[in-house]
Parts: sequence; C-alpha cells; structure tokens
Amino acid sequence: MTSPAGVPVPPAPRPPARGAWARVRHGALPFGSLLLALALWQLLAASGTWSETLVPPPARVWDAFVDVSTTHDGVRGYNGTYLIEHLGISLRRIAIGAGVGIALGVLFGLLMGTVGWMRSLFEPWITFLRTLPPLAYFSLLVIWLGIDEEPKVTLLAMAAFPPVAVSTTTAVAAVPTSLVEAARALGASRWDVVRDVVVPSALPETLTGVRLAVGVAYSSLVAAELVNGLPGIGGMVKDAANYNNTPVVLVGIIAIGVSGLIIDGLLLRLERAVVPWRGRA
Repeated sequence: MTSPAGVPVPPAPRPPARGAWARVRHGALPFGSLLLALALWQLLAASGTWSETLVPPPARVWDAFVDVSTTHDGVRGYNGTYLIEHLGISLRRIAIGAGVGIALGVLFGLLMGTVGWMRSLFEPWITFLRTLPPLAYFSLLVIWLGIDEEPKVTLLAMAAFPPVAVSTTTAVAAVPTSLVEAARALGASRWDVVRDVVVPSALPETLTGVRLAVGVAYSSLVAAELVNGLPGIGGMVKDAANYNNTPVVLVGIIAIGVSGLIIDGLLLRLERAVVPWRGRA
C-alpha cells in the first residue's frame, strides 16, 4: 500500500487474535464451574444441615475413591473388584446392548422411512416402547432370561433402540424428493438411491439419535444392574446404597457421569468427522 505521494505506508497493525482467548475461556469456564461446585459442596457439608451420612464432604468421597481403586486392609477395591474394573464391565454391557439397539434402530429407521406400510406397522410399537421406563419391563426380562448378562444387555438394547429408530425414520422421510427423483432420472436403482442419496442425507440426524441412544442406555445402567449387577458400576452403586455408603454411591455416580461425558465427546468428534458439512450447508 502506498500514499498519494508514492511513499510506501506500512500496513496497520492487526488486532490481537481472538482465537487464543476463546480457547482459554472455553477451558477455564468448565474448570471454574467445577471449583465453584466443589466449594458449594464443601460449604453445604460443613454447615451441619445434614449429617455426613447424607452429605459427605468431598474429602470423604475422595477417600472412598482411593479405597475402591486400590487394595486396602487386605480388601481389593469394592467387593473384590477395582473401580476401573466395575466401570469396564458396565461399559462392555453398554457397548453390546446399545450397539445391538443402535444397529436395529438404524435398520428399522431406514425401512420405516422408505416403506410407508412398515412405518404404519412398527411406529406405534416403537413409540410404546420409548415411553416405557426401563424398570417397567426389567422384572419381566429377568423372569424370561434369568439373572445373568442376558436381561441387562437386552434392557440396554431396548433402551437404545427407539431414539435411533425415530431419528432415522424422521431423517429418511425428510430427504428432499427432488434429490431422489434426480437420482432415479439418472438411472439409479432403489438400492443406489438409498445408498447414495438417502443415507448421506439422513446421517446427521441418525448420529444425533445415536448420541441420544447412548445417553438413554447410560441412564438405564443402574436399572440394568439392579439384579446380580456386581461386578459393575451400577451394581456397585446399588449395593453401596443398601448399606447407606453414600461416599461410594457418589464415587459411582461421578464415574458414570465422567465416562458418559467422555463417550459423548468422542461421539461428537465422530459426528464432526463423518458429517463435516453439518451446519455449513
């Protein structure tokens, strides 16, 4: 850039980048909210309004976390199993159960979204299942399948199935007719239309349904492990609650919540990688 007299003029200084501050704020706000929650928790426990059995201070919960994560006084973790092992067993149940439910939900969603009579046939049943709380049919699953892994995995699959089926059906039905007709005009078969037009168009909403399904499966975890749930993080919470062991209950709840946040974050990253055009087109 030059002045009217032909003398070069140095460029104006750029304003400081806002990206660094945005990143710092993005990380500082959750950390600050965590510190605030811990401070309020400590004040509530120290106020004496409730006994430590009901509201233990953070230090006692930390001690319980250390106890269930290590071997102490000859006792290995909680009920002979470390916390990470309890969590791993529950995550395996969720992976199998929610995985089956998600796969069936995607399949039924594609079928109901493309075949009108199948939607009329199955949608009322899926809505009926979606409105049922897990405890409403878990006892029936125990009667049918016993008290081993089968009723737990089946419950998680039944909890994860409706959100994916509903979101996929809605997304498939909302695919623009012009795209489908254009593909058919170019000679695409029915399978080609589903593979190249319907699935990519429905994928963003389907992935949202997958995230919801995993969340519903997580919220059903304790219910799934009510019977013969040890080892398992939900079973640990239930067993500790039977003995008013509030610190261990809180450790289990925090472990479920933190692992759920991590899994949801991974699913969100997967969604951004698979459908990068979402929100931009």
